[in-house]
Amino acid sequence: MGLNQLLSLKMTMKSLRQVLFILPLVFASALDSSTMAADELELASVFSDNMVLQRDAPITVWGWAEPNEAVTVSIKDGSATANAGDDGSWRVELPAVAVGEPFKISVSSKNSSIVLQNVLAGEVWICSGQSNMEWSVADSGDAENEVANANHPMIRHIKIERATKKAPQLRVANSGWSVCSPETVGEYTAVGYYFARRLHKDLQVPIGLINTTWGGTVIEAWIAGKVLRGHPDFAEVVREIEAEAADVEKAEGIAADLKKWKEKFPAVAYDSTPEKYHPTDFDDSDWKTIPVPAYWEQQGYKSVDGVGWYRNKVTIPQSWVGKPLTISLGLIDDVDVTYVNGKEVGTTEGWNVERSYEISSSINNSNDVSIAVRVTDGGGGGGMVGSSEQFTLTVAGDEPLSLAGDWKMRLEPATEKLGPAPAAASSGSNTPTGLFNAMVNPLVPFKAKGVLWYQGESNGDRGIQYRSLFPMLINNWRDCWQDEMSFYWVQLANFQAPSDWPYNSDWAKLREAQSMTLSVPKTGQAVIIDIGETWDIHPKNKQDVGDRLARHALAKDYGKSIKYSGPSFKGFTVDGSKAKLNFEFSEGLASSDSQPLHRFEIAGDDQKFHWAKATIEGNEVVVSSEKVKSPAAVRYAWSENPEGCNLTNETGLPASPFRTDDW
Repeated sequence: MGLNQLLSLKMTMKSLRQVLFILPLVFASALDSSTMAADELELASVFSDNMVLQRDAPITVWGWAEPNEAVTVSIKDGSATANAGDDGSWRVELPAVAVGEPFKISVSSKNSSIVLQNVLAGEVWICSGQSNMEWSVADSGDAENEVANANHPMIRHIKIERATKKAPQLRVANSGWSVCSPETVGEYTAVGYYFARRLHKDLQVPIGLINTTWGGTVIEAWIAGKVLRGHPDFAEVVREIEAEAADVEKAEGIAADLKKWKEKFPAVAYDSTPEKYHPTDFDDSDWKTIPVPAYWEQQGYKSVDGVGWYRNKVTIPQSWVGKPLTISLGLIDDVDVTYVNGKEVGTTEGWNVERSYEISSSINNSNDVSIAVRVTDGGGGGGMVGSSEQFTLTVAGDEPLSLAGDWKMRLEPATEKLGPAPAAASSGSNTPTGLFNAMVNPLVPFKAKGVLWYQGESNGDRGIQYRSLFPMLINNWRDCWQDEMSFYWVQLANFQAPSDWPYNSDWAKLREAQSMTLSVPKTGQAVIIDIGETWDIHPKNKQDVGDRLARHALAKDYGKSIKYSGPSFKGFTVDGSKAKLNFEFSEGLASSDSQPLHRFEIAGDDQKFHWAKATIEGNEVVVSSEKVKSPAAVRYAWSENPEGCNLTNETGLPASPFRTDDW
């Protein structure tokens, strides 16, 4: 992917502390589609030919007409009439419909009528989240075969078009419902489709999928403002967004200023003749000192996009001098060129790619190692980010030397001259509340059995915060629908380079937050720590993802006798130098590859973790290490990509990553 494409893509894939500074979109007035009466009879757009209605549940149909006009809706033997209000909106409720042959929905007013054809009653599921839920069948594994064999006319799909608004909307554009076939299935959500295929096979009823997704989006964008306003981290920005919704003139002014700024930006971001700040003897004593890792927006460079330089000097052991080294620099947002002892050792594009470069023995010629990194940021947060444990200098066979801590930093003169981008509280697809307003609110109260959720990558560095945001979203949606509908999600897959040493992974904390949300009633989690891809944040194997979600629904919603979970940590005890772990779903504990259990780590009160020996003894796992005489904590699969983690049970499903500590 070229730099221009990368910077464009990355604009939609940022966490909150980045989001508040990305280039803003200016939205149309919140009144544009929510309060206008229809000139003629209109149905909410979620209603169309080929749709699926939730079986055995009251049916709500709504839309717009001329003010005070009577509207009648007929479904099979049921009929109901309502008068449109002064704003033209109307709503009726009709009796439940059982599974059966296709039928029609007739809607009529004094001068207009609408007839929907080929409607079914079955099971409706809302599929939402970011790109891994949006990912299509055509782009997933074994696509040619899957598409060719997708003859499932009882499976139906509707795709909600991407939109973001600063206030709740009632209308939203979409693809219309389609019947599953080789001609249509390629555009379906792959996770949703494979979930639906398994349900249809086992239940023999129609399945409807409502696909409301947007890649690279953060969870707070999918939560209603009236709810998110109650979160201390978002109260201020929600108030600002709501104020912007009422001040269109101000938004237009920001857009004009932003256009001028963007015209100047390429000359800064793509400068091919950068300042020479990488020589070993360069004097950086007057540069600002900032911590690494951290976004530079957090260090006084609010809304700054462009180019910045980082410098550091470290002392290595004499035994390392003259040997090949490996430098790891976490995640750099977006593009880096890295120099060691004045020599370029690597460059990478991609804000979500972990940096690791080899340093030849000829470059490593002194105890004092000089490091310089030129960072280009094309929008959103910028800088050297990730987790502290990812910033290391290593020689083979020795423990790594940490590079986290204080670095010297300055912006290039051209970036300083350009100045920050004109910004608004609302910031495109990752605007808090924006996607709820535009892509969820218009679906309420269309009845569904439950929600499938695959999201979290874009909140991957905010796992602790996710502990409160995720339950907030679930409860928010349930309140909107006035229904405690089932809510099943996908835990983050393994991704990025496997770690050679134990460290306190950000993605592990996000997975932990997802697991903690299982305390919310009527929820379930599909663990896929075994089917991710090291260098692709979008695993191609969506078949197993959909199947694992379907297991939860079949067992919990439809009463099928089916196993749906791998081992889930429950508690542990200490017996001398050993820690004994017990699990829920512990029947048939096993190693998935018949090899010794892998990716367990153990620590004493010093909080220093070491790789551990782990063995299965009955329904327990016993963990120990010669380096830890008195265990205080155990972790399992606690990294972005815990390659080789292999604890499973009789289902063959993987154990969820966990830790026993709260350090």
